[in-house]
Amino acid sequence: MARYRDALPQLGGDLFLTDAGLETDLIFNHGIEIREFAAHTLLPEAAGRAAVERYFEGFLNLARETGAGFVLDTTTWKAHRHWAADLGQSPGELRAVNEDAVALASGMRARFEGGPPIVLSATIGPRGDAYRPERKISAEDAAAYYAEQLGWLAPTEIDMVTGLTFNQASEAAGLVQAATKLGLPVVISFTVETDGRLPDGQSLADAIRAVDAQTGGATAYFMVNCAHPDHFSGVLHDADWTRRIRGLRANASRRSHAELDEAPELDAGDPKELGQLYAELAARMPWLNIFGACCGGDLRHVTEIAQALNARPARNLG
Repeated sequence: MARYRDALPQLGGDLFLTDAGLETDLIFNHGIEIREFAAHTLLPEAAGRAAVERYFEGFLNLARETGAGFVLDTTTWKAHRHWAADLGQSPGELRAVNEDAVALASGMRARFEGGPPIVLSATIGPRGDAYRPERKISAEDAAAYYAEQLGWLAPTEIDMVTGLTFNQASEAAGLVQAATKLGLPVVISFTVETDGRLPDGQSLADAIRAVDAQTGGATAYFMVNCAHPDHFSGVLHDADWTRRIRGLRANASRRSHAELDEAPELDAGDPKELGQLYAELAARMPWLNIFGACCGGDLRHVTEIAQALNARPARNLG
């Protein structure tokens, strides 16, 4: 049974952490191959499943040590029909792996619970390349498309779903509509280019406002992920739309998406500097309370982020 679906605890404003770049960490730092960058393909094999568990254990221990809540993601970002042919998986197999990914996360929550809340979030990725939108996807088409994966997830123990690394407002709005119809709290995390705009050229402000306008403000909150803070901090200021942003999962690298795609090695950036950049953004936007990392980020980065945030003065939400 879902625990927090009716009242997400992170909406109360306490500090919550997330993980970082699971795929890049396992591939580059641990030498683990991930087929088609789809982490759910690791779960059927004992070694792959153990690697995923070890990865999340580090972050859950960090949350426990720092007294933070934790948003525990499932490995379902690419576990939807768009990738079925590339992965050689049938819809039935995709459904089973969605359910298995939730079961793994639920089991890990049971092992670590007893402190601040651990919220189970099913991650859902865009329909196509997150860095380069392949086509315009209408809200209507997206709602119909995501209804399938959400239908698999709704009967499980997940507390919420997160559309991670979305790159166009209309597709995000469709996901929100489909999730809302099933009674699932939903979060949208947009990715941006080095100019702070979405890959399709829309401003972050317009994208958030468009999703809210098309869905009646149904999104629980918004996030920004898969971009370095330098790429988006300049467009963030105190406004109605920025107050809809509660979380950050930035890249450790300052490289553009195109440069990251072509890079043969991992750019892990500077974990301590990343933590300080988070603290600066949190000082400007004290309503931010959910923090993790993305591509190139690992436990070192989120540790520095947590330490920097815990060292800041008491927040004044204004």
